[in-house]
Amino acid sequence: MGNSFGCICIDQASVGIIERWGRFERLAEPGLHFVNPFIGQCLAGVLSTRLSYIDVRIETKTKDNVFVQILCSIQYRIVRVNADDAFYELQNPKEQIQAYVFDVVRAHVPRMSLDELFEQKDDVGKAVLDELEKVMGAYGYNIEQILMVDIIPDASVRRAMNEINAAQRLQLASVYKGEADKVLQVKKAEAEAEAKYLGGVGVARQRQAITQGLRENVLDFSHTVPGTSAREVMDLIMITQYFDTIKDLGNSSKNTTVFIPHGPGHVRDISDQIRNGLLEAASVTDVNIG
Repeated sequence: MGNSFGCICIDQASVGIIERWGRFERLAEPGLHFVNPFIGQCLAGVLSTRLSYIDVRIETKTKDNVFVQILCSIQYRIVRVNADDAFYELQNPKEQIQAYVFDVVRAHVPRMSLDELFEQKDDVGKAVLDELEKVMGAYGYNIEQILMVDIIPDASVRRAMNEINAAQRLQLASVYKGEADKVLQVKKAEAEAEAKYLGGVGVARQRQAITQGLRENVLDFSHTVPGTSAREVMDLIMITQYFDTIKDLGNSSKNTTVFIPHGPGHVRDISDQIRNGLLEAASVTDVNIG
């Protein structure tokens, strides 16, 4: 902007206020203008028409008695055709805007709970925008936009909210973990039951096969060696298996000590016990087959 020899230059995105003898005469658009100081004309001031903003921090409390700080960002500009009103009517527009924002926010927020405030912050911004447009429009200002930048509860409230959220998530995680453990336990029990069943079937078949094999051996030996009874054959087979077992234990590479009774009498006792057990198993097998 220059003012020399009656010439003034108004920058782009600005508007000049021309007075004559202290009274508003006209607006000066961007460009070169001539004023005649001899008839009382002068440039009283220049206003920017660029978009401006002001950050307002308001402290208030919600309906559930939680103190919060709300940060609002107000974007505004001077209406070019009403720049004279903006120049003459308001001495400090920023303080005026801040006062109205305080008034509107503190009238709306106490009606909401903290959760509602976070959910409906745009509604608060719209209420502030409507009020400012109505008031500031009369002074030559246009409110472009109001942004509710941040809502900051008290530090103790934030910690409590975080703890509640963490507790809820831990509770949910415990539920999922419990369900997973339950499934694992059920599957493990089902697997153990199936394994025991299959093991029982295997033992039964093994005993059945042993009994059948011994029966065939007894019959074979009785037919091959005339005059031998089934009991004598069984005693011979049991004694043979007994000595084979002792031999296997002696040849085992593992360092294992086994104490067993040994002697002719003990051998006969073992033979009687094994024979009686096998005969009982054979009788049960015959009954099942029958």
